[in-house]
Amino acid sequence: MPILIVVREPDHWPLSIPGVEVVGARRYLTDPTYHRMANTRVFNLCRSYSYQSLGYYVSLLAEAREHKPEPDIMAIQDMKSSALVRAISEDMDELIQQTLRPLRSDDFSLSIYFGKTLAQRDAQLGRRLFGRFRSPLLRAYFVRDKLRWQLRSVRPIPTSEIPPTHHAMVVAAAEEYFRRRQRYNRLLPLPRYYLAVLHDPGEDEPPSDQVALRKFMRAARHLGVGAELITRDDYARLGEYDALFIRTTTFVNHYTYRFARRAAAEGMAVIDDPMSIARCTNKVYMAELLALHRIPTPRTVIVQKDNIEEAAQELGFPVVLKQPDSAFSKGVSKLEDLESYRRKVEELLEDSDVVVAQAYMPSAFDWRVGVLDGEPLYVCKYYMAPRHWQIMHWQPDGKPGYGRTETLPVEQAPPRIVRTAVRAARLIGDGLYGVDLKLVGDRAYVIEINDNPTIESGVEDQVLKDDLYERIIRSFIRRIELIREGVYRRVRRANGGTV
Repeated sequence: MPILIVVREPDHWPLSIPGVEVVGARRYLTDPTYHRMANTRVFNLCRSYSYQSLGYYVSLLAEAREHKPEPDIMAIQDMKSSALVRAISEDMDELIQQTLRPLRSDDFSLSIYFGKTLAQRDAQLGRRLFGRFRSPLLRAYFVRDKLRWQLRSVRPIPTSEIPPTHHAMVVAAAEEYFRRRQRYNRLLPLPRYYLAVLHDPGEDEPPSDQVALRKFMRAARHLGVGAELITRDDYARLGEYDALFIRTTTFVNHYTYRFARRAAAEGMAVIDDPMSIARCTNKVYMAELLALHRIPTPRTVIVQKDNIEEAAQELGFPVVLKQPDSAFSKGVSKLEDLESYRRKVEELLEDSDVVVAQAYMPSAFDWRVGVLDGEPLYVCKYYMAPRHWQIMHWQPDGKPGYGRTETLPVEQAPPRIVRTAVRAARLIGDGLYGVDLKLVGDRAYVIEINDNPTIESGVEDQVLKDDLYERIIRSFIRRIELIREGVYRRVRRANGGTV
C-alpha cells in the first residue's frame, strides 16, 4: 500500500522517513498521478486544516479518492468542536487524572507523534487521544481546575513547531507506525487481506474465550488472511486493515460502536456492523421490529410512566422486565407480584423513558441458532443455570453461574426453530447473529437477537469444530472481495475504463 505524506512545502520538510513519499499539497490536489492511485494511505501534515484551506482540501479529496487520509474530515471537525473535546475529556477522565496527577503545574501540553509520546508516563493517554482524533502530529492542552485535570483543546502540530531534538523520535515513531505486519514471517507468502479482531483482555464475560480467539487466528492464517488482535487503544490503526471482527461486548454508547462506524465508513468489511449493533442492543426496537413482521415472541408491552398498571394487568405474573440495552442477563428481572414489579419499573424508568415487559415463558432450556450471511451456522441448547430461571445466574460476588450446553447439527434441530431464527435474523442484516428462542408445543418464539453471539471453544464449535471458525473467515473474504470489486468498478468509471 503506497504511503504519502502531504505537506504544504516539501522543500521545508525536515524529516526523512524510509518508504514514504513526501508530496506537496498543491501537487497532490492537481497531479492526475495521485488521482489515479488506488489503495493509498495519505498522512496530511499541512500547516492548517481550517475550512477551505489546502490542508482541508487534501483530506477532503483524499476521501473522495478513497485514499484513507489521516486526519479525515470528521477528525478535522472533531478537533474544532469544544463540546466534543469536553465529552472526550469526561470519557477519559480516569486516565487523565491518573496520568497527570504527579504534575505540579496547572497546565500541560502533550505532544503526540504518530501515537507516541516522549514520556512513558503519558504513553497510554497519547495512544487514546491519537486513536480518537487520528491526526499524525497532535498537541493536547490540559488545565487543572479545582484539583482536576481537564482536556481543553487538541490541534495538529505544524512541522515548524517540532523541536529539532524531537526529530529522531518522530522518525522512529513514523517508521514503527508504517511498518506493516512485521510479526509475519518474511519467508511466508504475504496474506491476501488483513483482519483486525477487536477484543478486551480484561473483559469478564467476553463473547469468545482465548482458545476460540486462537482458533479464529489459526483459521485466518490457513485461509491466507493476516489476523491480529487489537484493543480499544488501536483505533487509529484501523485504516491498516481490510476487515474488522468485533469480539467484545457491543453497545451503542461505547467504543465498540465507534470502531464499527469508522470501519464501515472506510469501506472495510465489519462484523458487527454499526446498524446491527444499534438494532440488536435495544430491546424496544427489537420488540417493535418482531411485532411488525409477525415473528412470534412472548407477549410484550412497552412500559412508560403512564401505562405501568395496564401492562401488569395485560401480562400477569410472573413478568419479565428488561432495560432496553441489557446484555448477558444483566438488566433483566423476573417479578412475582405487583409491588415488586412497581418498584423495579420505577427504578428502570430513572435511566430510560421506556422499559420492555414480557410475559414469563418457563422452559428447561433456550435454543440458540447462530446465523451468518442469512443462513444457519450452528444450533445450541442452553440449559437454565441451577436453581435459576435464566441460562446465566449472576452471583453476589459478581461471578456468573451457567447451565449446561448441548450443540446439535443444524439438520437435526427442529426445523421450525431454524426457520424462525433465520427469518428473524434477516430482519437485522446479513452479519453474524445469535437468535434465542423457546419452543412451546410446535411454535417457536423469539426471545431476542444478539449481534455479538457467544462463540466459545467446546460449546458452539462442538459440531463443526474448526470449520466453524473457517466459515466465518470465509465470510470476511467474500465481503472484502465484494467491496473491492465495487471500488474497482468505481475507479474504472472515473478513469474512462482504465485503472
